[in-house]
Amino acid sequence: MQTILEPRTMQAWADATRARGERIALVPTMGALHEGHVALIAEARRRAKRVVVSIFVNPTQFDRYDDFERYPRTLEDDAARCAAAGVDVIFAPSPRAMYPEGFQTAVEVAALTAPLCGKTRPGHFRGVTTVVTKLFHAVRPHLAVFGEKDWQQLAVVRRMAADLDFGIEIVGVSTVREADGLALSSRNRRLSAEDREAARCVPRALDAAAEMAATGETRPAMIVGRAKMEIAACPRARLEYAEVRDPETLEEVDEVTAPVLLGVAVWVGEVRLIDNRLLAPAEAERESARSARAADGPPESREAERESAHASRRGPGASEARSPRSGQALDGPPGSFGGHDR
Repeated sequence: MQTILEPRTMQAWADATRARGERIALVPTMGALHEGHVALIAEARRRAKRVVVSIFVNPTQFDRYDDFERYPRTLEDDAARCAAAGVDVIFAPSPRAMYPEGFQTAVEVAALTAPLCGKTRPGHFRGVTTVVTKLFHAVRPHLAVFGEKDWQQLAVVRRMAADLDFGIEIVGVSTVREADGLALSSRNRRLSAEDREAARCVPRALDAAAEMAATGETRPAMIVGRAKMEIAACPRARLEYAEVRDPETLEEVDEVTAPVLLGVAVWVGEVRLIDNRLLAPAEAERESARSARAADGPPESREAERESAHASRRGPGASEARSPRSGQALDGPPGSFGGHDR
């Protein structure tokens, strides 16, 4: 494994690799790697001969300077994880290398960046799409792998890649979770012991909402209200948003008659956590279960039925990839990049 610091050096490596006919997969991250990122790397390894992991804490996607300053930086540990996972190259440019003096260009996606995190983090997605564009030009990958925990980011990058004809396949990988359901995130390191316990309200809220949809509730306000109740019951948690959206367009929905996305952002102490769940309505659950029984015989459990329903519509993170530690098929890894580090 080698580490490359300059975009031009990275481009030269990519050109030589492509000339040999070898496929390149990129896993964009901001470092502080964990098992969620390892799942992304494993999917990249499965799909390509060469794997590049970028490690760059991108200043332009932070809406608060103090958040940027506190973001964990663990390059030595990250390099060890990458080596163990079979990564070929770590691309770890400096801010000056990515944004040299006089830099004044930005890439922006419109409608998809307006709701959810876009409402409360002005300029965030412009920073994401600009840096991802630069990473794509430096690494020149055939495909790039992102986590579904950052569902909106994945949708935005997928739209950008299609609109600008990058010719890069965007692959989504399911969220990797702790045993208690909390989505892995680099930000979890900043949770105190009390806040880490309190953070369990986030997966509980998603579970409660999913149960309502699965048992027949079709009104988004009622489903969201149930999730809000779980968050409100935790004194250390503060809800930023909980919204039901179309999984592909991120537009609001009036009725849950097909799988929808429930996205949440919750502050626990001084740490902002995001998560999501694809909610399958009762009829979709039953239809998927009937299809599963017809094709494969009776499912082994209710969970198997739900898994089949969730797989029926994967939205912007569409991929057959699954992590053995994922909570749900669409519990969309690396904060930004990779779905696990925003």
